[in-house]
Amino acid sequence: MYKTIIIGSRGSKLALLYAQKAKDKIIQNTNLNEDDIVIKSITTKGDQVQDSRLSEVGGKGLFSSNIEKELQNNNIDIAVHALKDMPAIETKGLITDTFLERNDPREILITTNKKKLKELNVKSIIGTSSYRREYQIKNIRPDINCKLIRGNVDTRIKKLKEGIYDAIILSYAGIKYLKLENEISQIFTVEEIIPSAGQGIIALQCRENNVEIISILKKINHEETYKRAHTERNILKVLEGDCETAVGIHSKIEEDEITVEVELFSIDGSKRFYEKKSSKIHRFKELGKEVGEILKIKSKNSYKR
Repeated sequence: MYKTIIIGSRGSKLALLYAQKAKDKIIQNTNLNEDDIVIKSITTKGDQVQDSRLSEVGGKGLFSSNIEKELQNNNIDIAVHALKDMPAIETKGLITDTFLERNDPREILITTNKKKLKELNVKSIIGTSSYRREYQIKNIRPDINCKLIRGNVDTRIKKLKEGIYDAIILSYAGIKYLKLENEISQIFTVEEIIPSAGQGIIALQCRENNVEIISILKKINHEETYKRAHTERNILKVLEGDCETAVGIHSKIEEDEITVEVELFSIDGSKRFYEKKSSKIHRFKELGKEVGEILKIKSKNSYKR
């Protein structure tokens, strides 16, 4: 049996809460106890670079690559990630196949005066680091200005309160974990603003040859979330050729069917391609690939005109 299991995580307050949730789940579902598992905080490039969009300095991998290196070098046994921060293509030698039950995937708005998006003044400034969110907001309010904001949730709220922005848009899951619900001005439905693929999902990664850890992780995998995660990630895998492309992806399972809704934006946000498709649950992986291919063709055909 393992001496001590080391869980690696980003060092932000929110990421460490995710790591603690993973640790608690393992303890609840195995014969391991508190002393058998240690959480190690890891600084990522995404945390260090605060003045640029992620897409301009290396993409989503900036939050996961340092943690993955620790995993590859045997310095940690399990990596904890927010799934939405992970590149769609798996790093060689590693496996991400365990997902905790999905948290709320919706987006929320925080404003200085509790105004909703439609009530904001003309040319108000919304802070976001995501092209997806920017294009989605501008679909609702074309007059709004979006300005880059980086940093953890507390930092972003502080910048808002200092008057640098009129509003910020964040994920509901993070706000809930940090118990900051009283700051929320508006909660968007997943139809109003389609979230990022995997939003609200905590993913656990390990070395693909680490049989003991894989068997532990299987005990805490949430089956429905697993299916939704793979459906959404398979769409991204097909679209991965355009890593800067802004895309919202959200799936839901009802009885024996899985439905996925996707919107893909052109690089400048001027074009929007939409698809919604359902399938029997056992075809969840194929559904993702099919929808990805449909959107790829739609977007390619629009550029041929």
